[in-house]
Order: sequence, then structure tokens, then C-alpha cells
Amino acid sequence: MSRLPKDPVVTRLPYEPPTIIAHKNGLANKFGGQSARRSLPRIEGVPVAELVERFGSPLFVFSEHTLRRTYREVHRAFSLRYPKVQLAWSYKTNYLDAVCRVFHDEGAWAEVVSEVEYDMARRNGVPGSQILFNGPYKPEPALRVAIEEGAHIHIDHHDELYTVEKIAKELGRKLPVTLRINMDTGIQPRWDRFGFNFDNGEALTAIRRLHTGGHLVLEGLHAHIGTFMLDPQAYARGTAKLAELALAAKRDTGVAVKTIDLGGGLPSRATLHGQYGPGADSKPPVDDYAEAITGALLAAGFPQDELPTLLLESGRALVDEAGFMIASVVANKRLANGTRAVIVDAGVNVLFTSFWYRHDVLPAEDHGGMLEEAVVYGPLCMNIDVVRPSVLLPPLEAGDAVVFRPVGAYNVTQSMQFIRLRPAIVMIGENKQVDLIRRSEHLDDLKGPELLPERLRP
Repeated sequence: MSRLPKDPVVTRLPYEPPTIIAHKNGLANKFGGQSARRSLPRIEGVPVAELVERFGSPLFVFSEHTLRRTYREVHRAFSLRYPKVQLAWSYKTNYLDAVCRVFHDEGAWAEVVSEVEYDMARRNGVPGSQILFNGPYKPEPALRVAIEEGAHIHIDHHDELYTVEKIAKELGRKLPVTLRINMDTGIQPRWDRFGFNFDNGEALTAIRRLHTGGHLVLEGLHAHIGTFMLDPQAYARGTAKLAELALAAKRDTGVAVKTIDLGGGLPSRATLHGQYGPGADSKPPVDDYAEAITGALLAAGFPQDELPTLLLESGRALVDEAGFMIASVVANKRLANGTRAVIVDAGVNVLFTSFWYRHDVLPAEDHGGMLEEAVVYGPLCMNIDVVRPSVLLPPLEAGDAVVFRPVGAYNVTQSMQFIRLRPAIVMIGENKQVDLIRRSEHLDDLKGPELLPERLRP
């Protein structure tokens, strides 16, 4: 009697949907670019691994060479086209004394928008006569100090005009002031919150009021038409309107305006969310902005002996590309929809501009493997902590270093002690020496200002 084998026991496993992973390498996209492999093992010749070993991770890194080079490029672009140019470093863009001192060493004045920033500039050795005091709120005590020290006061509204006029009466002397002007330059949204409007006649009315009061003298006109401006012709239109207003003021009051201040707003090479191509490809060269602004000034019809000094309050354009953030991979995950996720130790608490820009994310070392699209998360226990929504990365392991760039503008000043404390910051000098310019924070830095009532003490 033959024995047939028994049917094998089949265990049915739960169904697992397949995950399709798209690997990309070297294929051209529809904009002509390539999914090229990129890494950044060194910053200004200093190995990233060495920086992490010495100062920890995450770590801000600034290049002194890039700061100086960028400043000189901007200044040269304007000064080659116009005889009287003065740059003023925008303090709110980056408060680090080492960064500010580099720009002041290069010849920059200071542009500040609060009494705190004013005091920072004075501590950095900037005389009052080289400080532009902007902003919609300047407390009266701060105004008095700035006036006594010869700062350039930029008046934002009628109430401030009355306050400065009152101080002038008390001092018994006429005070030179600048009026901030807003206008239509074809850019949307229109920046009409600050200053006096040109298009409806408010600005000229304010100038006449200032003159008839007898206590103030119009020294200059100032405008800041927007931020991250990619259209140089918007500056040409703004400059032409300021020049027109200056000439009208001369006809009405007999006083020649000494300064025309075009503010800031020049872009860096950062890439905005929503831009198709890299920011470096869409950012016009600084010479285009210089040509637009100086061309409009020279064509305005100022007498040669009354040509106003051109002031520029540059910030982002000077510092952004000099800043890097080194972070370390904490973990890798595969999300439920199959998306690759990489968690790093630097989040939006220190990379605040991740909300606006697609920063480059470059491995310090590329160990090979296929490129795959990934989302990069920070370490915060918040769903919004996304430092790069989508980027092609090679395989990375926990502990691997990645570099974010450019991050020199606004990230230091807008960083916060949320969930994690703020990291150390170093500057690499011209001869590759590395200086610690701000140490990493301790708990006492966060809790030190607090006062705990006795009844609540443990």
C-alpha cells in the first residue's frame, strides 16, 4: 500500500502592500538639471568631521572670507557707478558681534530698528553719526540718546514726527531727520505699513509740515520696498520716486536732500519654496541692482553739487552665503506612505528660515549608494519641524554629518530655546583658524532670568 505525502500546511501571512522606491542618479529633469551627487567634506578648507569633533553638533559655521568678499562685491558694484555710496549693515539680520565687526571693519555703518540694536552697535564701536535708526517704535528715551549722539533718525509716522519735534524744541536747535516713504513699485504685496505714502501725496504733505514747524530739517528720504526682491526694476521705480520727491521738497522748502536710502531687500542665492530652479539661477547679479538704482538717481536731474549720498541697508545679501549649519543624522525612518525620512539634530528652532527656503542639504561624506528622495525632519516633538520637505540624499547612517546652506541670514537672530537649547557658533578666519564666537547654551542660560516665588520652591 503506497503512502502519499500529506499536503503541506500553508500559513497565510498578512498582506503587505509593496513599497516602490524611486532611485535617481544622473538623469536630467525637465529643467535641464541633473540628479548629481554632491557632498561637502570641508568648509573653507576645514574638515566638517574636525569641526564636529571639536565643537559638537549641531553647529553654526561662518566664513569670514565670504563675509568680506561679498561685502566688497556689493560695495564695488555700486561705487563704480555712483560717486557717493555708503553701506549700513542691517543688525537684525545677524546679531553676532564677530559678524558685525567684520562688516564695520570693511567700512559699513549700522542700521538698527530698536534701542537694543542701537546699544549693540554702540558696543561694537560704531559712533552715533554712523547709525541709521529705523523702525516704527523708538521709545522716547532711546530717541533722546540717539539724537544726542548724532544718529540719523528715520521718522516712520506723524506721532514720531511730533515727538522728535518736541525734543528739538527742548534742545533749542534744529534736528536733521529722514522720512521713511512707501510707494507702489509694481511689487505685490505692497509694503505700505511703514512710513509716509508717496502716491497719495502724504509724503510731500509730511515734508511741508516738517518744514513749517521750524524745528526739524529734512536730511534724507528712505524706502524699503520689500524683501528678497528678484526684480531690479522695482528698485529703479522706487529710486525714481524718491528722487522725484527730493526734488519736489527742494522746490517747496529750498532744502536739498542729502541722502537717498534704498533700504535692503536684495536676495541671496537661497531657493524659495515654490521656485522651479535653484535660487542661484534666478537671482540677478548685484550689478543689475546697482545699475537700476544708480541709473535712476543719475537720470533724476539733481544738480551735480547736490547729488545725494546713496545709502543701502544690506543684510541677507551680505551674510546668508557665509553661514552653514552642520547637523548629524539621528535616525532613518520609512513613513507609512513609503517616503524615506531622515531625522537630524537641528530643527526649525535654529533653522527658522526652513519655512521659507529650500536649503541645500549636503552630506559631509558620500559613502555611495543610490540617491533617494527624502524628507528631513528636525529633533523637535512638533509636526512642523521639517527642515527640508524633499531632497535627494544617498544612504545615511546615524552619526553621519550633513551640512545646510546658505543659513547666515536671520537664523541666529530668530533662533529660539524651544525643546532644545541653541548650539555653538564658530567663525573660520582668513587663514583657516577656527574661533568659537558663541558657546552652546546651558540650562542656566534659559532659566537664569526666572524668579521662583518662595511658596512654590521644592
